[in-house]
Amino acid sequence: MDGIVERIGSTIAGLQMAILRQVIERLAEREHLTKIGQFRPLTTGHPTRFDALIEAAARRYELPANLIKAVIQVESNFNPIAVSAAGAKGLMQLMDATAASLGVKDSFDPVQNIEGGAAYLRRLLDRYGQVPLALAAYNAGPGAV
Repeated sequence: MDGIVERIGSTIAGLQMAILRQVIERLAEREHLTKIGQFRPLTTGHPTRFDALIEAAARRYELPANLIKAVIQVESNFNPIAVSAAGAKGLMQLMDATAASLGVKDSFDPVQNIEGGAAYLRRLLDRYGQVPLALAAYNAGPGAV
């Protein structure tokens, strides 16, 4: 039985890393990521109804708004009621425990979700010091990085 559990865990970890690679590739393809830690303004993309919330969170947590917007696009495609198979919720796909640790009471509230997601992203950037590692931790969990 332990062997089966280990194989399943290994398969899940492999899938998480594949998803992470896709996230980083999508960011790079969209020209958001020019080099580690350096972002430039979007040359493509569409305004969303969440832009003012994104801009406010970006200022508050000293993050590039385009980074927050890219995470939202990859995580939920701007769907504020998205729920992943793993249970991540809202625009920035916060897990319940993570949301609670950030003071987010309603993950489906765009204001709380973007605020919490930006705070979490800032925390990860401070911890890892590199955008790719912070994104990996955001997507797969800090324990996977």
